Amino acid sequence: MTKQELFENIKRKKSFLCVGLDTDINKIPSFLLDEEDPIYAFNTAIIDATAKYCVAYKPNTAFYESQGVKGIVALHKTIEYIRLRYPDQFIILDAKRGDIGNTSEMYAMSAFEDLKASAITVAPYMGEDSVKPFIKYANKWVILLALTSNKGSYDFQLTEDKNGERLFEKVLKKSQKWATDEQLMYVVGATQGEMFADIRKYAPTHFLLVPGVGAQGGSLADVVKYGMNSQCGLLVNSSRAIIYADSSVDFAFAATAEAKKIQEEMATYLAKLG
Repeated sequence: MTKQELFENIKRKKSFLCVGLDTDINKIPSFLLDEEDPIYAFNTAIIDATAKYCVAYKPNTAFYESQGVKGIVALHKTIEYIRLRYPDQFIILDAKRGDIGNTSEMYAMSAFEDLKASAITVAPYMGEDSVKPFIKYANKWVILLALTSNKGSYDFQLTEDKNGERLFEKVLKKSQKWATDEQLMYVVGATQGEMFADIRKYAPTHFLLVPGVGAQGGSLADVVKYGMNSQCGLLVNSSRAIIYADSSVDFAFAATAEAKKIQEEMATYLAKLG
């Protein structure tokens, strides 16, 4: 999916919502445990319930890998289900990869050739040669960690060098030499608030993947105020607040209601943008 195609989806659906499929076998409704593949059954119900209101899905690989082979199979089936049933959805593999070149080549092959995801999250710490193997895939996206929503982000990301340049600023400036805004996005946590203005100084036209709205306490209003650009430039992720909105037999209806509520708020911001 190209940047323009993603923007067109946002305009058509009046939404920049990404639904995080962080599917925990211990949190899904108990009656689904009788299914042959409980994770897949839960995911497909959530997807069908929310696809109208979002433009992207983000399965976090840790939740699937923790279940061994069955979890990996469920991940494959989930991505295939989205691709075939809702081909306009942007699929982000939240794996936070980042290793030396030949290892990254294998990670990229897994994400883009095997799983056929649209994008993958990547950690920048090991530098250019750890990121380049992902960028070489045409029409695929690298979503680089820039300024995250966890409290540990202060340990390294906000540290300054002798010239007063913060580490996340260095990541933004350096990485733009590796790829353009047609293939490179950044992860910026919703809890960073006004820091989005600093992000936009260095990445004014890039899309930002924004976790942390909802259960983590991030403000959608602040994200929009400081982070939205002329092409929206945002994919705001919500996971727990949507997929675990209810644990009864009505869990899918609750997910619909929660996704619709977020989409309607997003629609008002997009309308103001024009």
